[in-house]
Amino acid sequence: MNAWALYDDLIDGISPSATVRDYQSNPIWTWVEASDATVGVAMTINVRSRAGIREASLIGRPLREAAMLIRSWNLVESSIGVAAINAWYNVPSRADACGERVPASGAFDIYADMIEGKRVATIGHFPFIEKRLETAGELTIIERNPRRGDYIDSAAEYLLPEQDIVFITGSTMVNKTLPRLLELARGAYVVLTGPSTPLSPVLYDYGVDGLSGMIISDPTALKDALRGAGNGAPKDAGTMVDYVRTVMPSGS
Repeated sequence: MNAWALYDDLIDGISPSATVRDYQSNPIWTWVEASDATVGVAMTINVRSRAGIREASLIGRPLREAAMLIRSWNLVESSIGVAAINAWYNVPSRADACGERVPASGAFDIYADMIEGKRVATIGHFPFIEKRLETAGELTIIERNPRRGDYIDSAAEYLLPEQDIVFITGSTMVNKTLPRLLELARGAYVVLTGPSTPLSPVLYDYGVDGLSGMIISDPTALKDALRGAGNGAPKDAGTMVDYVRTVMPSGS
């Protein structure tokens, strides 16, 4: 398996004429604004790692060029790459290529019937996840920074192949663990969720069945909330939307 293929396919779908209008990373979130005023966000993974591969500003450069920073092993740069990808895909006119939008009050509500009695795993300890997935027969939480009761992320190699349904945080796009996680979960129904999730049917080709990502409806509000060390959140300027490729009937 070519681990870069998923990323390369997403980058290839970006128009060569699109450019970067503005961008910024703060300690929690990164945003990129494209030349058509669309904005994408991604979680900033601000850890000590490799030196950056780019020093020059991206403003005015092709959006594809910014998206290619996903290949950087400096994870702040990688966050810029994912935000650039999302600046292209996470707008209604393009996101609707993922299929029919599913109305829901939360990313996990769509799957309430599906998870009942099933073996369910999450990559990432989502807020209130135990309550939100309480009908699962068995819930496994895999987390890079585990809390009491969670599994450390290295347990994914052993636990994901046993699952029926897997919810994966979109921030795995940034740290580049997503291709391997999808390979491990290939026997499960897989949902990629969170503001870092690209809303592109390309992900269906790699084993994702459901997408829950963010469309920014008020770019100015987003930039004001996140500029500098702002403690706002993308949800203050956008909406989480859900698309499902295939629905596994409850009890199947």
